[in-house]
Amino acid sequence: MMKSWIEVGKESDFPIQNIPFGIFKTPGGTARAATRIGDVVIDLQALALQGFLDGTGADREVFGYETLNPFISMGKEICRAVRARIAEIFEAGNPLLRDYPEKQAGMLFALNAIEMQMPVHVGDYTDFYSSLEHATNVGIMFRDPANALLPNWKHLPVGYHGRSSSIVVSGTNIHRPKGQTKTDTAGLPEFGPSKQVDFELELAFITGSKTALGQSVSTAEAEDHIFGMVIFNDLSARDIQRWEYVPLGPFLAKNFGSVVSPWVVTLDALEPFRVPGPVQEPAVLPYLQAEGNHNFDVQLDVLIQPENQPEQRVCHSNYRYMYWNMAQQLAHQTVNGCNINIGDMYGSGTISGPTPDSLGSMLEIAWKGTRPVKMADGSERKFIHDNDTIIMRGYCEKENLRIGFGEAITKILPATS
Repeated sequence: MMKSWIEVGKESDFPIQNIPFGIFKTPGGTARAATRIGDVVIDLQALALQGFLDGTGADREVFGYETLNPFISMGKEICRAVRARIAEIFEAGNPLLRDYPEKQAGMLFALNAIEMQMPVHVGDYTDFYSSLEHATNVGIMFRDPANALLPNWKHLPVGYHGRSSSIVVSGTNIHRPKGQTKTDTAGLPEFGPSKQVDFELELAFITGSKTALGQSVSTAEAEDHIFGMVIFNDLSARDIQRWEYVPLGPFLAKNFGSVVSPWVVTLDALEPFRVPGPVQEPAVLPYLQAEGNHNFDVQLDVLIQPENQPEQRVCHSNYRYMYWNMAQQLAHQTVNGCNINIGDMYGSGTISGPTPDSLGSMLEIAWKGTRPVKMADGSERKFIHDNDTIIMRGYCEKENLRIGFGEAITKILPATS
């Protein structure tokens, strides 16, 4: 029930209970760390340099870097101490900053006066394939419906190593990719812009510690290594992917752009929203067995906004549907001794639910183009058109508490010449 002296709207994702972390810039300024309450961005470097964060264990200079990696590397206990101190300073009854506008100058910024940056340096990126409904739908569309899931799917979290250099922050526009495609009736492939650009609704977790080569992380230890989460739009070019993915998996179809929300929400902030995941049958191997609830009740929306038109929701899903949870994903990633680093990013895989309105990609929503989505302006969408803006939102809500991620937004621009 804690309230802040900073105004927070009823529908805000960022009450004082959230206190996420991000990187921002002011006009002419340098990139540095921040948090957010309501629509106010709080400069953590300025807060630290004036001594407000002394005693938390965080160095005064750690918030002055252009990524959160140095702060994350200080560990979860220091992160918790910083969040607790911020909550104390901005609690409604604390006059320490509230009653001194001159101290607030250069420390508090309106959201529309700053520019958010990529929150972390992503050294490595893994994308999983962990939604039972999504994997089943794709299997039905492209294989025998009676054998939609491949034999390994319920025994391990399927994943692949993706391209980290093209992961970008919300607000970055992406050009339609070019590549080879081949229809079933064509004798030879052709080259050109993809005709089937798609979104994939995902959340991603970010690791907050390093492990040594050869070290494995158990499911019981996994969340100790996870700093927080972001919304993740893992853009895809379905026609390019179909032609290229055998035998080594996605390549050009998946590395032209992935878009993340700018605020990293900690697992501590999400704690009240833990829920059990689906029952896993058959039973998984011992190294993948996980005690407790590792899924979260995160409501997720995808909206498409054609140019000069209003936005239109095409998907309402939930992270609670994930068959394989983050603890199992990280345990499987490291069971062979693969080392992890601070800032590594792990996409959940497309999050689809059991109902038609909860499908997390246009491939499923329009069912491989056979069920086009009617837009408000009368046009139809089988996949994403040039100059369409894709908007993803995510939040948890119960008992008058709402914790959210904000938005991950990108506009698909025409292919470059």
